[in-house]
Amino acid sequence: MKNPHLKSGLEIHQQLDTHKLFCECPSLLRNDESQFTVERKLNPVVGETGVVDVAAAYERLKDRTFVYEVYDTNCLVELDEEPPHAINSEAVEIALKIALLFNCKIFPVTQVMRKTVIDGSNTSGFQRTVLIAHDGWIETSEGRVGIDTIALEEDAARQISSEGDKKTFRLDRLGIPLVEIVTAPDLRTSAQVKEAALKIGEILRACKVKRGIGTIRQDVNISIKGSKRVEIKGFQEPKIMIKTVETEVARQEICVKEKSCKNEVRKSNPDGTTDFLRPMPGSARMYPETDVPLLKISRQTINHAKNNLPKLISENRSYLKTFGLNDELIKLLLKQRKVDDFKSLLEVFNNPNSVAKVLTIFMKDISKKSNKPTEEIEDILNTDILVDILSEVGKKISENDIKGVMQRLVDGESLKTAMEKQEVNLKSEIEKLIKQKPGLSDKAYMGLLMAKFKGRVSGKEVIEELQAFTNKNNIEKSGGS
Repeated sequence: MKNPHLKSGLEIHQQLDTHKLFCECPSLLRNDESQFTVERKLNPVVGETGVVDVAAAYERLKDRTFVYEVYDTNCLVELDEEPPHAINSEAVEIALKIALLFNCKIFPVTQVMRKTVIDGSNTSGFQRTVLIAHDGWIETSEGRVGIDTIALEEDAARQISSEGDKKTFRLDRLGIPLVEIVTAPDLRTSAQVKEAALKIGEILRACKVKRGIGTIRQDVNISIKGSKRVEIKGFQEPKIMIKTVETEVARQEICVKEKSCKNEVRKSNPDGTTDFLRPMPGSARMYPETDVPLLKISRQTINHAKNNLPKLISENRSYLKTFGLNDELIKLLLKQRKVDDFKSLLEVFNNPNSVAKVLTIFMKDISKKSNKPTEEIEDILNTDILVDILSEVGKKISENDIKGVMQRLVDGESLKTAMEKQEVNLKSEIEKLIKQKPGLSDKAYMGLLMAKFKGRVSGKEVIEELQAFTNKNNIEKSGGS
């Protein structure tokens, strides 16, 4: 049931999976020792309205010193010692696709802005942000929810420690592209807030975004009749979303009765309660970025994005189910974003189950066996190479040879050599192995042989030869007794 007194909206920030927004540095988080550090103090400046923002003024009173850890994957742009480079075109394209999936209207020309932030999370004292789209919507079971704006902006530096009046930040995260999605205050129940958050998350995951802890940050704005808007930071754990909204509504009801309501920013706690963080910032913190030209988005660019929109996870799941794949393989293909690769490989090898295993389970097994990161394995065994391998099944190699060929390529062999069928005298190898290591189980012998020949023999072949050897020995023993 809708609460006529509740007004709520969401703000979601999602990292995109590209290099940084205004330089070519990789979006790579570091945990090793930095090359050097720099120290700064930050001061607020007047915004476009000619006054200093209240939140910036509040931070300045703390008089903190900020230390920044710098790596070889950072550049002078992040240190604010060099003007920003051209905006990341791939990030713009991803943001356009996200905006279109939210049924938004695209701004054909838009101004990059500076948003004053002097809590230390930006070396420059501001964050660059640019509006991409407006006036979109999503559907929920309780009605349509408007999407007010979608913006593209820089992520903040990562805070590492705080001691006294000194804060330490790492520059690895600073400048990673974010999309900011702001809904209209159309949410009227705690359940609808959660439903909308999950729906937005599904749409974002269909696009080229980063995954994992810290890559998405979500805030919720809540007000009731007679109260002032409160922004709650860190509102991203689905299990406590409903409780957090209802707890905040109850808190504001008390504030209304006591006439003590404040326009403020609070943080979400694991138990559903919230704590005060700082005063609510206002429009005074925004002013134009004069080092970056206007962003012009052509009709051709928009049409290209429209023609290349990704499918939602729910749509891809339904598509994969039509091939009879089990739930685990479907889950892996979706999680690893391998649906497009799956479609491509099916065109050359029409065996959905085997193709799914090649892209997921085989890759993981080879990564573990080779002691190499999955990213490196996938770079060696890219889609073109996999097409070459699978197109030879039934010709040069059998289906049982696929994983072995993949492993041999990772081990450094050429495609031609890896494809060559190497005859293995299993009978001789089994006799030699049992003589060297007598008394082991068939399972142990099989493991040793499979490891030695790395896919050049199948498990079925090994089992059959082991059974034949055992039967032969048993007969010889019976005949000699």
